[in-house]
Amino acid sequence: MQFKELFSIVHSGAACNVKDDNISERIYTIKEGDTLVLQCIVKGHPRPQVRWTKTAGSASDKFQETSIYNETLRIEGIQRVQGGRYYCKADNGVGVAAIKSIRVDVQYLDTPVLTVHQTISDVRGSYYQEKTVFLRCTVNSNPPARFIWKRGSTLIEQSKDNGVDIYEPLYTQGETKVLKLKNLRPKDFADYTCQVSVRNVCNIEDKSVTFRLTNATSPPMIRLSVNDTVVVDPGQDVPLSCDVIAGFPPPNVTWSRYPGLLPLSAQVRGSKLILRAVTPADAGFYNCSAVNNVGNPARKNVNLVVRTMSNLTFQITPDSNKDSETIQMRRDLKLSCHVDATPQDKVNYTWYKNGAPVYNSDSLILLRSDPDMAPGTSSLEIVDMKFRDLATYSCVANFPGSRVPELRVDINISQNSVSPPMLAVPPGGQAVSVREGGTAELACLVVDGKPRPPVLWSRADKDLLMPLGKTMVETPDGRLRLRNVSRDMMGAYRCQTATYNGLNIKRREAQVQLNVLFPPTLDPVFQDVRARNFQTVTLRCAILRWNPPRLTDVRWYRNGDAIRMPMPDLKEVPELKFKLEPTNNGTYECRVSNIAGTSTCTFNVSAQPYNVEFYFDTPNPVRILKGNNYSYNLQWTQKDPEATDRIMGYWIIVRKNKQNLVYTQIDLKGKDPEKGVLLSHTISNLRIPLSYEVHLAPITTYSRGDFVSRIIHVFFFLHNAYASDHVCGFEDERICGFSQDRSDVFDWTRQNHLTQNPKRSANTGPETDRSGTKEGYYMYIEASRPRVQGDKARLLSPLFNVSSIRGPKGSGRVPYCISFYYHMKGKHIGTLNVLLRVRSIASVDSVMWSRSGHQGPDWKKAFFNITPSGPFQIVFEGIRGQSFEGDIAIDDVLWGDKWTPGCTLYRHPGKLGALLSSEAHFNLYIVAYCSSCFREITETKCFAKTTWRRNARRHRQ
Repeated sequence: MQFKELFSIVHSGAACNVKDDNISERIYTIKEGDTLVLQCIVKGHPRPQVRWTKTAGSASDKFQETSIYNETLRIEGIQRVQGGRYYCKADNGVGVAAIKSIRVDVQYLDTPVLTVHQTISDVRGSYYQEKTVFLRCTVNSNPPARFIWKRGSTLIEQSKDNGVDIYEPLYTQGETKVLKLKNLRPKDFADYTCQVSVRNVCNIEDKSVTFRLTNATSPPMIRLSVNDTVVVDPGQDVPLSCDVIAGFPPPNVTWSRYPGLLPLSAQVRGSKLILRAVTPADAGFYNCSAVNNVGNPARKNVNLVVRTMSNLTFQITPDSNKDSETIQMRRDLKLSCHVDATPQDKVNYTWYKNGAPVYNSDSLILLRSDPDMAPGTSSLEIVDMKFRDLATYSCVANFPGSRVPELRVDINISQNSVSPPMLAVPPGGQAVSVREGGTAELACLVVDGKPRPPVLWSRADKDLLMPLGKTMVETPDGRLRLRNVSRDMMGAYRCQTATYNGLNIKRREAQVQLNVLFPPTLDPVFQDVRARNFQTVTLRCAILRWNPPRLTDVRWYRNGDAIRMPMPDLKEVPELKFKLEPTNNGTYECRVSNIAGTSTCTFNVSAQPYNVEFYFDTPNPVRILKGNNYSYNLQWTQKDPEATDRIMGYWIIVRKNKQNLVYTQIDLKGKDPEKGVLLSHTISNLRIPLSYEVHLAPITTYSRGDFVSRIIHVFFFLHNAYASDHVCGFEDERICGFSQDRSDVFDWTRQNHLTQNPKRSANTGPETDRSGTKEGYYMYIEASRPRVQGDKARLLSPLFNVSSIRGPKGSGRVPYCISFYYHMKGKHIGTLNVLLRVRSIASVDSVMWSRSGHQGPDWKKAFFNITPSGPFQIVFEGIRGQSFEGDIAIDDVLWGDKWTPGCTLYRHPGKLGALLSSEAHFNLYIVAYCSSCFREITETKCFAKTTWRRNARRHRQ
């Protein structure tokens, strides 16, 4: 039996039109800027997971996968690029996934843009000039727009005026219409209106634009007050002016910047732009544009450069022709100086020897820009060095006439001050070991070098980056410190001397190996192993990665006790084989150790069968029996029935008020459960409107599975009548399709007595769920920190469609009944609100029930009726009180539409009756909808049509 019944996509929000394109898809039309809401309504067992995806639009967007039942896709202010085909995919592992699609068509109409283009040609044969004007109207729209041209208020029709031509350029694909005025006449100087329309789809009104054509109409021309490039100092004000020198109508002038936006300090006054106290971040291209919709826009730009200087470095280059690495007399020597500057070509370098300026001579040669160095580098060459050339040389970089401070570096040249560096790794530092998460220091020290250059660190593998994503890190002392070391940082690191701030010679290099120690990574971390008794079970614990790759110990444990083995199993995939028996079920652990630590594989080994999975969507599960008794058709599936010993039957326990009413065995009569096939059992002797706890567990030859529980409500059903109910005790992790509101401050929490925090706040919140069992779950709000007074948590029910079945005569809506239990104990209790959210053009929330303050130590029951006008949700809103003793909880939520078609509700003292409004058989027993939802109803006979009309007048209230 297949248990995925799909399915529909329900739409709400501001739909303009919904139509069927073909059998499998619908087209949903919506106006740009409105809210799109798509709801994927899914039935299936187990509960399917839902995922939305989108394709076939202007862009391809993916929406986050979710496991929430009845997932809603909501797009506020939908844009045109978000149109396309939306897919809802539901999968519960039974059969193939189910997919439904809906196409969203976003409709829009922009304001049209009207531009004017003029041409003048010399017709020599007739000795006159012909002037032609093209009025081009362009618009973006969906669906394609219709164009109308007007001169003044008169419609322009091409067939009635030989002086005009209306056409559509082929390359614009219907978005442009051109009005051509041939051989311009005096009457052609007028107001022209281009009106566009999408024929009021989605209530989009027509839009238009008007242009006045005169004999003075001309395109814009502008002039800038500055040159193409402006170089300024930081902190300086920069005024820029964009003057219009031609154009009618008067052009509109705008300023922009590339890259980025205009600075926050920029002031725009008409055609003038003033930049206040510029910084290097304000540099860039500033563009002036003048537009009057005649011809092409006029554009000019200026490049603003802000002077900066930083990072002045030097290099000492011995005679490269002699392949020398030291300073030697009678050899050449070059001193180089470089500064990072903007603009680089405007930097002025000045050299000094012992404080006196250096000028070109036979022995000293100045290079403004050294071709052998990086651009913008100045060099001083000392030819055939003599003792008089041993001195202190200074390089000064500045911008002439600028307020930017100059930078200076001193280089002492003597026989004792300059010597090549030596790079050495300290003893024992070639390999550094550190535990994962610790701190490591790698050292490469410069010895015997003058001046001492900085040390650069990089990964030996060029494809790997240093921490923080850098390719190279500079250390002035040669020590690289790494914090919070991870296993990904393990490997070889290269250190090398920099060629700047020292001798420009061949780099000295070394390597240091970083060894990160971490305990073994194992697979699986946890595995639930089910097997048949007296069958050999093999447990394998695979070691994926570890360092050092040498195990120190492997031990197996059962239920915390060590298993005696002849010797440790130190191979990469330790395994344990044993015959499973009723006495050796339990938790098995494989603890694998190296010198960095111990990791564990955990196996829960059992011959117990898997738990049952209740089926919640059984149609009309309640049947009416004789003697005011009712039965309930309980259905479930068995997970992996072949994994363990043969399942012979099931134990079932039915409880009311914690007392066992039924404790019996369900005999399968030799028929084995099948995966994905429903099993059924009828529970008899039930009373309306009581609620019952049902516990179910599979039985094999040697063991019994764990009991799984649910609560059933025997509630206003009629055989073969339309009815549906939904009950949620929050026992399933999916919480029956309830979801957390993403717009609230915090979330509701699911827990039971066993998962409660032992340090939780005293004197507030329930001890157990509404049934009083430690295993039973409920939802609650935690009022402790960081919650503050007024914080809200909202829990949303699944979305339900209003049934097409009508209510009682004269009623246009189907009545629904809502019931739940609440717990509000504590002196700081805030407020619990229950709201009805009805989906239509806009979602509307209405408060249906509310309680505030301390309500006592016990669970209490609440109920109310609703008659929704459209698809609806129930919203549980918990509001935190003034302090931490304010936990609020809910449990056992029930909702359903329980109107029996054809019955009208009447009442007389002591009895609640129901009468059929059409022909009926005598002795037909029914149960009618009750306005209080849970008031006990006695069965009542429905009389024939001729009888009930007479009694109706007597018993009507």
